[in-house]
This record gives sequence, C-alpha cells and structure tokens, in this order.
Amino acid sequence: MKTFYIETFGCQMNAHDSEKVVGTLLREGYEQVIDEADAGLILYNTCSIRDKAEQKVFHRLNEYKRMQGEGKKFAVLGCVAQQEGEKIFEKAPYVSMVAGSASYRNLPDMLARLEAGETRITGLDDRQTDETFDTEFTARTNPHRGYITIIEGCDKFCSYCVVPYTRGKERSRTSASVLAEAQRIAQSGFTEIQLLGQNVNSYVDPSSKRSFAELLAAVGEVNGIKRVRFTTSHPRQFTKDIVDAIDAMPALCDHIHLPVQSGSTSVLKAMQREYTREWYLERIAWTKAAKRDISLTSDIIVGFPGETDKDFEETMTLLADVKYDAIFGFKYSPRPNTPAIHMVDSIPEQVKIERLAILNARQRELQREHYGRHLGQTMEVMVEGHNNSRGQVTGRSTQNKTVNFTCDTLPPVGSYIDVRITQIFPSSLVGEAISAASAPSPALLAQQALNARVPATA
Repeated sequence: MKTFYIETFGCQMNAHDSEKVVGTLLREGYEQVIDEADAGLILYNTCSIRDKAEQKVFHRLNEYKRMQGEGKKFAVLGCVAQQEGEKIFEKAPYVSMVAGSASYRNLPDMLARLEAGETRITGLDDRQTDETFDTEFTARTNPHRGYITIIEGCDKFCSYCVVPYTRGKERSRTSASVLAEAQRIAQSGFTEIQLLGQNVNSYVDPSSKRSFAELLAAVGEVNGIKRVRFTTSHPRQFTKDIVDAIDAMPALCDHIHLPVQSGSTSVLKAMQREYTREWYLERIAWTKAAKRDISLTSDIIVGFPGETDKDFEETMTLLADVKYDAIFGFKYSPRPNTPAIHMVDSIPEQVKIERLAILNARQRELQREHYGRHLGQTMEVMVEGHNNSRGQVTGRSTQNKTVNFTCDTLPPVGSYIDVRITQIFPSSLVGEAISAASAPSPALLAQQALNARVPATA
C-alpha cells in the first residue's frame, strides 16, 4: 500500500488545498497515515506570507533529513515551493517533488513520475495560467464546515505581499461550478460553507451570470445550508451590495473580515493598497448602517518602512473609530520579490515589537468593552467541540465569535443550540444553553465518521 503523511502550514486556503491534495492522493491509491514514520511519501504544504512561516518549513525539512536513508520520498507544495522553485533541491537534496498551488491539477501525473523513480519533479506554473484546482474528490476533514475556493491568485501587488508571485493571477470559477459544489457539500450533511479566495470579493464569474454578492446569496439559498461565510475581502472590491446581501439573506453570517493593514493614508500609499483611510471608513459606515449587527475583524501591519509615530497613532485611532471585534496584528518583515524589499527597513526591530504590543493591548481593551454588548443576549451557536476538563461545550456564533457554554447533555458536533451569554472575555463569550440542540443530519454524522478514519492535516 502506498502511504503518505501531509503537514500543512498557513491559512485556510492552504488547509483547503490540502483537503483537495489528500482527496487526489486517496483517489490515486494512497493511504493517509498519522505518523510520518509510517509514510512512504511525506508532503509539506507551505506558506511564505511571513518570514517565520518560511523558516518553519525549512526547519521541518531539516528535522526529517534523518529519514532520507529510509527510502522515504519528500515533496514540498504551496507558496514556498513556487517562490523557491528548484532552489529547494539545492537546500534539501532529498526532496523529490516541488509543486506550487497552481499546478496541483497535475498531481496525478507528478505522482506517477515519482513512482517511476524520478527524483526532481517540478510543477511551477507561471502567472499566465488560467486553470483552477477543482476536484470532486476533496477529503473534507473539517467536521462541521465545508470550504469552497471560488477564486485563486491575486492581481493586487501590494508592495509587501508575496502572494501574487506564489499564487498566480486571479482566476475565478463559474458560479455554476461553485453552486454544484455547494449542493454536494449540503448533500454530505454540512450546514456551514465558507467561500475562500486570496481576495474573495474580487470574484468575477467567467459565465457573467452572477456578481460576488449574488453568488453569496445563491449559496445561502442552497437547501440545507444554514450558514455561509467568506474570506478574505479586499477593501478595493468591497461594495455595498455585499452588505445588502447579508441584510437580506439570513444564511449569510454576520461577520466581515476586511484587512486595513494601516490607519495612515501615507502608509497605505507606500503599501500600494490603492485606497485611503477615508475610503476604508466609508465601507465601515455601510456595514455599521446595516440592519444586522455585523462583526468586523481586520489585519494590521506595524513597522512598515517609513511608518512614523504619527502614522502609527493614526492606526491606533482607527481601532477606536471602527471598534473591531478582533484584529490580527503583525510586524512587517521583508518578503522576496516584493517591491517593499527594496525600501529601507528603517524601523528598528525593538520599535516594531513595542508598536505591536501597544496595538494588541489597546485592541484587547476595546474588544472587552465592545463584547459587552452581548451580555444577556441569546445567540445561536454551532457546536464545534467539547472541553471535558472544564465541563463546557465550545462553539461559534454567526459573528464568528467563540462561545463556551454549559449544557445538561453534550450536544453533538455540528448541531445548533441557543445560548444565553452570562460572561464576557476579551476574545470569547461564556454562557448557558437554554434550548435543546438541533440534531445534525445523518449525512453529517456519516461524514464525521469518515473523517475519523481519515487523519486530519496538521
């Protein structure tokens, strides 16, 4: 039996790519194992969005260098593979296959070549490819949420970002193919779908049938689907009809992740984000004017080259102006092939560390205050797991907030239950169940049993 082990680094896009890679390998007669020592083929699906993520990949490769004499074969997939290309063979000669995400559709051929004894196989499509990686053989390892990639690649070329160079140009699937996959997911028992893309709202239907907002609404109308999420949006393509669709369609979740990166217009210009603080705040105003309480989250980079104390202060005031429910803050780190790598990285590392600490501390204060609006509310929570040590159930609200709650009986994963919020923490809510859980469908229970037999990616 051909066996494989896969380890995944990075974002939800990478995690879902691994689900599709796993499905392809299973279809090609491979068996997935949970211990790399038992695998004939070890694959790393990699991320290079930040320097630490890339370093982690090569550290892991070096750890497994000791296994090269055991007849194992190694493959590096994803963004680091596309970025480094054949240099990986020089850094790690025991690696036999290097494949970027845009070439995954060629995996069956590459696997056949690997089995035939080739030792340097590359799949490195350039930005000209129009192909997307669609497969009906996705191994859905998330027990309660089905992912669908609707657009791959990026055409934004923000000055700090490596994604346009590792993921290729923007290329969208037809709305018909997306809806067909949504229906298959629903028939498998899933009640929640998350639409994915590097810039998900840059979606352009090749069949010209639906806008992104119309596609959102159509997925929300699929029989059996209770929740639809999407990530990640770009402010440049964030249009009011997206907010209108959320207001009109109950299945669309009350959550928008809209990365701002900086609150300073001058820094945004240097980042080549192609919008201003005022442009961004206009989109926030649309969201806050909605009939529903839509949760807002964001990404922020501190210490970008040239960021002054005044620029940083403008980011700090943006936190108070928007009142995000969460942010993901990062220190700037230069990435290969990006325009920003040629800028003078003028901000000392210690200043970056201090700014990030100040940013996160202020966000925690605001978050605790803003979460207070939920005290005493009743919200529907999807069950995601059980914390036996605390005697709590863990779930997620439509606003993508973690809710830990007590319940007389343990509800199954994938069920929905009404919870009254009794306590507030900076990054989570605590409550008590006030209704019986809705039973998950038999199809979902069957899918969960299948997932239990197929090891999840790391």
